[in-house]
Amino acid sequence: MAQCVQSVQELIPDSFVPCVAALCSDEAERLTRLNHLSFAELLKPFTRLTSEVHMRDPNNQLHIIKNLKIAVSNIITQPPQPGAIRKLLSDVVSGSQPAEGLVANVITAGDYDLNISATTPWFESYRETFLQSMPAADHEFLNHYLACMLVASSSEAEPMEQFSKLSNEQHRIQHNNDYSYPKWFIPNTLKYYVLLHDVSAGDEQRAESVYEEMKQKFGTQGCYLLKINSRTSNRASDEQIPDPWSQYLQKNSIQNQESYEDGPCTITSNKNSDSSLLSLDGLDNEVKDGLPNNLRAHPLQLDSSSDPSNTIDGPDPVKSASSLHETKKANTGVIHGACLTLTDHDRIRQFIQEFTFRGLLPHIEKTIRQLNDQLISRKGLSRSLFSATKKWFSGSKVPEKSINELKNTSGLLYPPEAPELQIRKMADLCFLVQHYDLAYSCYHTAKKDFLNDQAMLYAAGALEMAAVSAFLQPGAPRPYPAHYMDTAIQTYRDICKNMILAERCVLLSAEILKSQSKYSEAAALLIRLTSEQNTWKGMDSDLRSALLLEQAAHCFINMKSPMVRKYAFHMILAGHRFSKAGQKKHALRCYCQAMQVYKGKGWSLAEDHINFTIGRQSYTLRQLDNAVSAFRHILINESKQSAAQQGAFLREYLYVYKNVSQLSPDGPLPQLPLPYINSSTTRVFFGHDRRPADGEKQAATHISLDQEYDSESSQQWRELEEQVVALVNKGVIPSNFHPTQYCLNSFSDNSRFPLAVVEEPITVEVAFRNPLKVPLLLTDLSLLWKFQPKDSSGKNDEEVKELVTSEHEMIGTEVISEFLINNEESKVARLKLFPHHIGELHILGVVYNLGTIQGSMTVDGIGALPGCHTGKHSLSMSVRGRQDLEIQGPRLNNTKEEKTSIRYGPDRRLDPIITEEMPLLEVFFIHFPTGLLCGEIRKAYVEFVNVSKCPLTGLKVVSKHPEFFTFGGNTAVLTPLSPSASENCSAYKTVVTDPTSVCTALTSSASSVDFGIGIGSQPEVIPVPLPDTVLLPGASVQLPMWLRGPDEEGVHEINFLFYYESVKKLPKIRHRILRHTAVICTSRSLNVRATVCRSNSLEDEEGRGGNMLVFVDVENINTSEAGVKEFHIVQVSSSSKHWKLQKSVNLSENKDAKLGSREKGKFCFKAVRCKEKEVATQYSEKYTFADIIFGNEQIISSASPCADFFYRSLSSELKKSQVQRSVHTEKQSLEDAVRLIQKCSEVDLNVVVLWKAYVVEDSKQLILEGQHHVILHTIGKEAFSYPQKQEPPEMEPLKFFRPENTAVSLRPSVEQLSNLIKTSLHYPESFNHPFHQKSLCLVPVTLLLSNCSKADVDVIVDLRHKTTSPESLEIHGSFTWLGQTQYKLQLKGEEIHSLQLKACFVHTGVYNLGTPRVFAKLSDQVTVFETSQQNSMPALIIINNV
Repeated sequence: MAQCVQSVQELIPDSFVPCVAALCSDEAERLTRLNHLSFAELLKPFTRLTSEVHMRDPNNQLHIIKNLKIAVSNIITQPPQPGAIRKLLSDVVSGSQPAEGLVANVITAGDYDLNISATTPWFESYRETFLQSMPAADHEFLNHYLACMLVASSSEAEPMEQFSKLSNEQHRIQHNNDYSYPKWFIPNTLKYYVLLHDVSAGDEQRAESVYEEMKQKFGTQGCYLLKINSRTSNRASDEQIPDPWSQYLQKNSIQNQESYEDGPCTITSNKNSDSSLLSLDGLDNEVKDGLPNNLRAHPLQLDSSSDPSNTIDGPDPVKSASSLHETKKANTGVIHGACLTLTDHDRIRQFIQEFTFRGLLPHIEKTIRQLNDQLISRKGLSRSLFSATKKWFSGSKVPEKSINELKNTSGLLYPPEAPELQIRKMADLCFLVQHYDLAYSCYHTAKKDFLNDQAMLYAAGALEMAAVSAFLQPGAPRPYPAHYMDTAIQTYRDICKNMILAERCVLLSAEILKSQSKYSEAAALLIRLTSEQNTWKGMDSDLRSALLLEQAAHCFINMKSPMVRKYAFHMILAGHRFSKAGQKKHALRCYCQAMQVYKGKGWSLAEDHINFTIGRQSYTLRQLDNAVSAFRHILINESKQSAAQQGAFLREYLYVYKNVSQLSPDGPLPQLPLPYINSSTTRVFFGHDRRPADGEKQAATHISLDQEYDSESSQQWRELEEQVVALVNKGVIPSNFHPTQYCLNSFSDNSRFPLAVVEEPITVEVAFRNPLKVPLLLTDLSLLWKFQPKDSSGKNDEEVKELVTSEHEMIGTEVISEFLINNEESKVARLKLFPHHIGELHILGVVYNLGTIQGSMTVDGIGALPGCHTGKHSLSMSVRGRQDLEIQGPRLNNTKEEKTSIRYGPDRRLDPIITEEMPLLEVFFIHFPTGLLCGEIRKAYVEFVNVSKCPLTGLKVVSKHPEFFTFGGNTAVLTPLSPSASENCSAYKTVVTDPTSVCTALTSSASSVDFGIGIGSQPEVIPVPLPDTVLLPGASVQLPMWLRGPDEEGVHEINFLFYYESVKKLPKIRHRILRHTAVICTSRSLNVRATVCRSNSLEDEEGRGGNMLVFVDVENINTSEAGVKEFHIVQVSSSSKHWKLQKSVNLSENKDAKLGSREKGKFCFKAVRCKEKEVATQYSEKYTFADIIFGNEQIISSASPCADFFYRSLSSELKKSQVQRSVHTEKQSLEDAVRLIQKCSEVDLNVVVLWKAYVVEDSKQLILEGQHHVILHTIGKEAFSYPQKQEPPEMEPLKFFRPENTAVSLRPSVEQLSNLIKTSLHYPESFNHPFHQKSLCLVPVTLLLSNCSKADVDVIVDLRHKTTSPESLEIHGSFTWLGQTQYKLQLKGEEIHSLQLKACFVHTGVYNLGTPRVFAKLSDQVTVFETSQQNSMPALIIINNV
């Protein structure tokens, strides 16, 4: 139980006090009324004696009574009605609330920290009122009247006559059978005569003379002159006299503002509850209806005239509230005891003292003696009962019958003069004067008698008081007999069916057990009485149960080891019963206290129940904010409730919220808890939505909210933008450059204010999630924002307008009329704003009406689109509110300070700056293919449209794959007009050729500069050839665009970034970009591989050496999936600065080169060096193109698009080789030497194979065309048209030491060194010799040595046969070289030298003359790089005998 102000030793004596009746004449009542008090109320503050009192017990022992208190009350002839008692108790409890500033008790138990009110004043008030308002009963005498004060006034005409009238009246009430109430202790009631004298108005001498007369008639012990009203009430304001009555009158004053908690429109706070407790006119209710001869109805009678609260519950709530207010105003000036001075107070105190000492106590002492004597005579004992009791109880005990064996009846009733009742009377008298030893003995005796007579009601009463007396005995001679109390409670409850007495037992016993720290037993006792709902149904049962359950909860928390969860559980039960009893505030308090235990412990259903109840109670008490917050909790936690329950919670919440918003319709919009918004995933998109494809027109993909974020691709776009910006700014990226971001999300860099363009929409994508199992319907959903307009100079306007509603001239706001989120669904809403003015925009959040759908729980997906279900769902109830979008920026982690603390940077994606107008480009692709063969050339068109009001310029396109597309050359000559210029609608520029000029090359030349690819430029950035370089507002331009399928098969994503600027230079935005991602699927076509080797023929027609043979293998690797029937090789072209193809040396006569599926064709071409005039200087970019035609149409390979794609592939190839080439810093001479050696074997010949493919598609034959490039670098090394897959290197073993950094000597490879000298033997193919005439055959052979490099070379020719293996001896042993076996020569750069040799044969046969070994090294090199030179093919000679 909670702590109490009084200890149990003070509580019980104060609850059972001697009762005194008061009977006043009308005149006497008038005198006291001047003080707004009745006579009984006048005495109330002074009824406790200030000093100890002495009396003698029957054994003549002195007995001391401490702190004695008496109860004086007006005579009431009607017993109190149970309903009125219930109302009084209910009002007492509701009137007592925890004080505002009360410091709660903090209890730490385990991991709980609980704020608990240590005291429960409402329970103490209830207990006190309950014990005081108990009706007098026949089986006990504790609250029967012992004496009666007869009060008359000195101002009456005949005071003595008035006294005799009053005396007769009292006698009539006590002894007349018409009155069963009130109850009197003994027939001979003490009468005490009091003469009231008004000092300020009365005649003092007359009063004294009357008093003298009284003393003579009634004796000095039986009368008193009480002087009051020493001042007149109109002088009340002169000095402040304390008002000791208010605290007593409050308890009976039902009329206080807290009791109006159920009034429909009074919203009160209990801050000033102390001053607001008022009594209607300062009088007790019983003085309201001046009955004749002062007999009044009981104050607890339910009578409409005497019950002031009936006016409050009237039908007109507004009236009652205002009448309350007026009553309150009228009563604030009521002062009790206004005519009394402090001297009067002392006189009243003295009067009580005199009455008790001289009247009451002697009367009680005498009565106890009389009763004692009666009992002794009844028992026939010589000694007094007091000494005899020991003998009775020390002997053999009679076993008490168990309560269950007794007859189930309350037993017989005794007549008032029955001897058993005399014992009980004596016990009660002893108890009232605190003589607990004697009281216990008497109760014990009476108990036995009653049990023997089966008088169960009497027995229970004796057991109850015996237990209390035993506990209160000084020195505690015996332990508290709790089993007496249990038996008494059980008897009252089960046999007598008297719950009021059972409750009294429980209250007393629990208090005693608490004082002994037996909290567990006390809790069990309290709970036992609460479960008896059937015995005493109704509101009183609920109020009683609520209070007892709350005390039980306090028992659990006050145990040695607090039982926190039991405390919480019983607080919930108490709250429930308080609620049923109509005590809303107490119910709310209990639930709130229990919530501390259940909160955040994962007991979600319990939490929901508590929050729901708190919400409901708070709403009833008009604490709307608390109600809203409690309902909010139910909805925002992940609820485990069923859908129906969640729907109920939501409806309740909306209902409460609606009421809150109606109270302050002009107040700020409330924050709504549903649906959840994931603020961090909010995305902001600047610009118009992408247009859908229109027939053959396909809009650039650009960027949209439908695209997923990909960090890799965003990095690629950033690099592309940086490339083009660097090129525009002469190779340097400006310091203030930031990549353009059209879509901001949680991955983008949001640390700067984003820039938006006026008149271009801003779309905000908000991610909603509905955590409930019921659908939510949001209506009139739009963005909430704040805007600061600026004028064109950039200054703020004078006043900053907070535009939270849409003002269309500044910002247009899109409203979604209906947005449905199904149960447990996550869904995004895209909300648009249209800025019409420059300035700073701040997007604050979203505003919407939150509601649910009536009826259907689940909604089919058809209506899920906003706008689709207008009117489809009937909205049950909705409230308007807002949710803010608050995005936390990224955690900072740069400085040491930031690393050690948790700090977050700003996220400004919702705070765009609206800038001036900018041009806006739209790009459309016409006839753009989605599938190509590898190397296929296709012509498409691109349309550029300026949809803004500003002209745009500086249009460029940048791509990582420049080899994929071209806009044609710089000059009109190089770019074919349209495909109709040739047959078959070819994309190439073609010329019809004469079929006779077959196999010889047609040459032309072109410079790479013509195709936008010069030295040092970035091949990725391609300017778009706009006419006049400017695109005016609303204008559109169509340009041709050739595409070439990438060489690798598969799906290719090719990114184009279009860059453009405004003609007018703006400070904030320098340029804009448009993105397009083309997805091309390529399938396999041809595989081309080529090698080049030196020709063995000595001279060409012009007399210059250095011819080469080019072998080209073309394989059809198409798998016929694309419906390709066959490929025709229509032309092979070469392109080089130094070489050109001269003619085809194909051996087969088949001119038409067709390849079916999986077929391979071989071509061989002769290549010659270009003539001097054709050969460009080293730095010029002129390439010679030579075309060898296999059809009847020449494709001009030096024009677009053939040359474009050739140059593009060349530049990307060069780029790759530059990356691979590593730079060494060695001796310069060594480097030069190596370069010279390398150059010998290098050749920069590029082969372009042009083809046509015949495709059958939908029973129509199409002709596709394309080209493949092979770039030949090195003699003898095979080159491919498609990139070779590199084998992954094998894992190397780990090295645990650092390798020494040895400088790698730069050495050319053996292959390169072996190509310095080209050798060829000139000799007759067959030689006839008459061996029978001459046995030795000599054949002249010329060895031609040609220096391939441009440096001097030392050559050693060794004619000796190698003797390494016996096989070689057999081959070569049959002939020998005559003459010198070794020659040393020096050849100048590109010099040709011939050696005349002789071979000697002795047999006929076929011989290989290719045995001379040639070694070469550069002349000026000390390091011997002498390397055996590559021999040409076997030189076979046939020797015949003639």
